[in-house]
Amino acid sequence: MIRRAKDELLRSVPLIGKGIFLVWQAARGWTVAWGLLLLIQGVIPAVQVYLTKMAVDFLSVDISQVTSAAVLTRALPPIIAIGLFWIISQVVTSLIRWVRAAQTELVQDSIHSLIHDKAIDLDLAFYENPESYDLLHRARVDALSQPIALLESVGVVLQNSVTLLVLAGMIAMYAWWMPFLLIGSALPGLWSVSRYVLREHNWRLLNTANERRSRYYDWLLTDRNSAAEMRLFDLGVYHKRLFQKLRSTLREGRLKLVRDEMKSELFAGSIAWLGGIAGIVWLLMRISRGLAKLGDLVLCYQAFLQGQKLLRSLLESAGRIYRSTLFLENLFQFLSAKPFLAIPEKKLPLLPYLNQGIRFEEVTFRYPGSPFNALDNFSLDLPAGKSTAIVGHNGAGKSTLIKLLCRFYDPQTGKILIDNNDVKELDPSELRRSITVLFQEPVRYHTTASENIAMGDLTALGDQGRIQAAAVAAAAAAPIERLSNGYETVLGKWFGGAELSVGEWQRLALARAFLRNAPIIVLDEPTSAMDSWAEADWLNRFKQLTAGHTALMITHRFTTAMYADIIHVMESGKIIESGTHEHLISIGGHYAESWQSQVREMKYE
Repeated sequence: MIRRAKDELLRSVPLIGKGIFLVWQAARGWTVAWGLLLLIQGVIPAVQVYLTKMAVDFLSVDISQVTSAAVLTRALPPIIAIGLFWIISQVVTSLIRWVRAAQTELVQDSIHSLIHDKAIDLDLAFYENPESYDLLHRARVDALSQPIALLESVGVVLQNSVTLLVLAGMIAMYAWWMPFLLIGSALPGLWSVSRYVLREHNWRLLNTANERRSRYYDWLLTDRNSAAEMRLFDLGVYHKRLFQKLRSTLREGRLKLVRDEMKSELFAGSIAWLGGIAGIVWLLMRISRGLAKLGDLVLCYQAFLQGQKLLRSLLESAGRIYRSTLFLENLFQFLSAKPFLAIPEKKLPLLPYLNQGIRFEEVTFRYPGSPFNALDNFSLDLPAGKSTAIVGHNGAGKSTLIKLLCRFYDPQTGKILIDNNDVKELDPSELRRSITVLFQEPVRYHTTASENIAMGDLTALGDQGRIQAAAVAAAAAAPIERLSNGYETVLGKWFGGAELSVGEWQRLALARAFLRNAPIIVLDEPTSAMDSWAEADWLNRFKQLTAGHTALMITHRFTTAMYADIIHVMESGKIIESGTHEHLISIGGHYAESWQSQVREMKYE
């Protein structure tokens, strides 16, 4: 245990400098002011102890030799000085609180920015891994406040060290060994603090998943999106019980840590108390022999009393520094994470339109951590300027094609070509700007309807003509215009806005996709949440909306797929049938059977 604590301590030392550098980068001026104020605050307690000694010495003289008025006159200046230094201490404390507040805000904003930049930079593969979620959780929740906590702890250590050195110098005048007695009696406390911090950190690491799961249960019980099912299926009490069981486990773990620490603190405190008593007894013996004054006893008593408190505070701050570095390691580990996708040094240009089209060439792909291939030696051509539909059962691999085309992942083998250019040789940002996608589960932005659509192309912000044209194209104009403030109505309930139906949200997302005038249009279940009237209205304009673009439509609705120029039937990661709607019906294969099944279902609806 001791060896492990030593190894952890040595490994954490460089992180102290890295953590302080984060603070320095975010708030240089405030950090300088903070350091100067701490220096002043560190000297004041020692000065007050010495002034107290002077006042006691003046007040304890033989009254028969000096009049009481003269005694008070001589003692008054140090007493007044003690009061003045107390006022200065209060002012400095208030100033430090103000400086720390400014530092905290600036540092947290800076770290948020670093975390957000890294989260944007990382690939989707990062989010496929539960360990990654644990790391991100620790970076966002546990480590976010640690740089400023580290700085505060370092500040307390420096401030207390200044005070302690001055006090040690004072008591060293009486005996060279007294500073060693003061410091040595506090060493068991250092062992207790370091042992507790290491155990607590290891406990937090082991229980990160449980912490996240408890937050998940809390979210299920309180979030609007899950409220209906919680009530319909009477799931509230069940999930509350799961939450309470998990919280009970976490609570017991924390309490056990605290109980063990309490026992260690009691032992360490007893050693420190005995050390202080030994010093005071020795000085009392000197006073009894006339070798010291009452003021000397007061000075040594206060020096030991404050010294023990300072050492305890110093050790606790050292423990907090250690704890901060352990959590900062998680932050720096997250910030050092690298994307899996390689960015080509020499990027090929991508034309604003396609000449030949898109080709999946013998592509094999498996999601991270999955034992099965989503695509196995898969090949497919998407001709330029044509609309292609891919139909198939859920899990057939249809949506995987979109993720590979957008280069959210790279296949294990094979190539994806756009106009004979491997997507790996293209700039990912430029590639994604050339593609507009309606995802199967689009994001619902809790902002105005106009801004919701503009998320498809931020250059359209403020261009109401483009936004309204996209809304008309996606059949989203009518539901938007019915809102109280039209396009300026805030949507979603997070900020007190209007709520849309599932189908209306999908039409809004479709408008967002059409707003981006990209050469490649990808639609993943574009009509899945639309009613039959809205779907019919949109499909009647499908050809016009995709004219001049290379369109890929993923759907399980054959009534939607029939409007495409080419239809591919996909099953288990492979294309099993291809052709136009009429051709596939005529050959009587899988497509024809599914078409007849859907037609029969529509008749009975």
